[in-house]
Order: sequence, then structure tokens, then C-alpha cells
Amino acid sequence: MPRELPKPIKLLLDPMERISEVLFGLVMVLTTTCSFSIGGGGRTEVRQMLIGALGCTLAWGIVDAVMYLMDRFSTHGREIVALRAVQRAASPSEAHGVISGAMPSLLASVTSPEALEGMRQGLDKLPEPLNRPNLSKDDWLAGGRVFLVVLAATLPVALPFVFVDDATRAVRVSNGTAIVMLFVTGYAFGYYAGYRPWRMGLGMVLVGSAMVGLTIALGG
Repeated sequence: MPRELPKPIKLLLDPMERISEVLFGLVMVLTTTCSFSIGGGGRTEVRQMLIGALGCTLAWGIVDAVMYLMDRFSTHGREIVALRAVQRAASPSEAHGVISGAMPSLLASVTSPEALEGMRQGLDKLPEPLNRPNLSKDDWLAGGRVFLVVLAATLPVALPFVFVDDATRAVRVSNGTAIVMLFVTGYAFGYYAGYRPWRMGLGMVLVGSAMVGLTIALGG
């Protein structure tokens, strides 16, 4: 009988996914806090705008979580299609082509025909997959974590508006905190990507600032 594909054990979100979500949240909240410094509003206005910024980030956190779940749903669907294609292939060579196409190009380039045949035989022994993809418990938990990561990334940037009485100083402390977080995010990105963490950290500050400036310039 058709069964759901076995899922490999993995973290709900890998480090690069968490880094990307933090960067997303920072750019979202920086778009608003940088507008504060340009507008020069009073403390009441700044707090009202900050509530709006957090509400916007809350909404985008939900949107980002939904997009993540859609991506997982699509991935499960592609896995079902690939497994069915392997099991119904007219010849081993056709199945090998399907398996190679589903692998990263670098890995596929060094995989021997013997290894591909071993994979084909293993996949051929699996039960026939479900007719449609399903989201697993881990997928839903990971979607919730996406939302929490986006939301949590904005909290350190928002705290100065709670604890600092002077609006101008609060804006500067908030933007300074965001710059430090951009650097840390870039450093982590460079570490996991295997490329000069310090340079990547500085580059992330520049890229993040440019993204914020472009968003503001376009009316975001």
C-alpha cells in the first residue's frame, strides 16, 4: 500500500536557514527605525511607529512561515515524483538519470554508476509513495520556528525604545544594536559558508544597510 516517504533526521532549521531569517527580521525593522531618524518625530510618535513596525514584522513573520511550509510541501511532492519515476523507470540507466538529477551537481559528478545502481536498488525496495505530499509534524514545528526567529530578531532593536527616555538617543541605540546584529549575522554566515567570517560580517553590514536604504527609497 502507498506510504509516506521516510524522512531523514535533521534539525528543524539548519544554521543557514536561521541566519537568513534573522537577516530578514533585521532588514524589516531597520526599514522603520531608519525612517525614525530621518523624520525626527517625538517620543510618542516614535513609539506609535515602532508598534506599527513590530506589527508589520509580526505579519511578515507569519508570511515567511507560510512560505517555508509551501516550500516543504513542494519538496515532499518532488520527492514523491522522483521516487515514482525511479521505481517505474523502463531501464536502470533511466533510473540513474533520475537519481543524478535529484542530487547536487557536485555530488552527482563524482557518483559512480555502481553507486547509482545501489541507490536504485534501495529506492526500488521502498513501498510505493503516497499519491500526494503531506506536511509532517517537523515541518509545522519548523514553520513555527521561522516565525519566532523573525520576531525574536526584532526584539533587541526594539528594546531601546522601552528603556531609553530620549527619542533621538533611543533611535541611535536601536540602529547601533541592529548594525552589531548584522555584523554577527554576517560573521556566522561566513563561518558556515567557509568564507572569511570577519569580511563577511562587514559585508553584511554594508549589504543590509544598502537593502534598507533601497527599501526606504522605494517607499517601503
